[in-house]
Amino acid sequence: MNLKHRRIVIKVGTSTLTNELGKSNLRTIDQLAMTLADIQNMGNEVILVSSGAIAVGANKMRLKEKPASMRMKQAAAAVGQCENMFLYDKFFGYYDKTVAQILLNAEDITQEEKKENLTNTFDALLEHGIIPIVNENDSVSYTEIESEEKLFGDNDMLSAVVSVLCKADLLVILSDIDGFFDKDPRLYKDAKLIEHIEQINEEIYQLAGGAGSRRGTGGMRTKLQAASLATAQGIDTIITNGKDPSILYQIIEGKKVGTRFVGA
Repeated sequence: MNLKHRRIVIKVGTSTLTNELGKSNLRTIDQLAMTLADIQNMGNEVILVSSGAIAVGANKMRLKEKPASMRMKQAAAAVGQCENMFLYDKFFGYYDKTVAQILLNAEDITQEEKKENLTNTFDALLEHGIIPIVNENDSVSYTEIESEEKLFGDNDMLSAVVSVLCKADLLVILSDIDGFFDKDPRLYKDAKLIEHIEQINEEIYQLAGGAGSRRGTGGMRTKLQAASLATAQGIDTIITNGKDPSILYQIIEGKKVGTRFVGA
């Protein structure tokens, strides 16, 4: 399957953007920017959904631990959003690319007029060769941090919503795991990667387990929910390891990478 000249949404998580000390992983961000710039140069339209604002902000604020209170989470998000966009603008600029920031709240998706305006904004940016970088607006929207009412839950779901909104051809979720396994590979050495999933049913959800890495908030279950939303709209979804962003080249070339969930 040749994916050239397609509209592709790539989601990158906190565990990819930061190192074990919680600081920005500059080498990975640089590789990500170079790879996405190159993929766009092949004729594709690229949208990046990025996590990491709270983690990066907490480090920038020199907090000793991840903030627990709502006010500190939102403060960290405000600082982190600024830092992340500074880095993205810097690294994408090295490869002659212009980026734009889009911060979303739940009501931006649920209200029809706002949703239409948002779609038009994405289309206008992509038409001009600009790479939109999307994140939840955590600095003002408490519902997206820890409320039971949150729509996105995690940026995995946000990436699926953006994919549907933009009528993407492909969603790629870069995680800290190689794909979807029949059991947790962190606990079981005999865990086997499932390369191809036609239907996300209750049996698949039972295999998903609980939370993921300690630096992010998304586990495999949220990734399944994201894949379910995207595939229901005919969008193929791939979950794979984002440690080396150049793996995206293999996806573009149609090679088997991670787990592919087939769009309906």
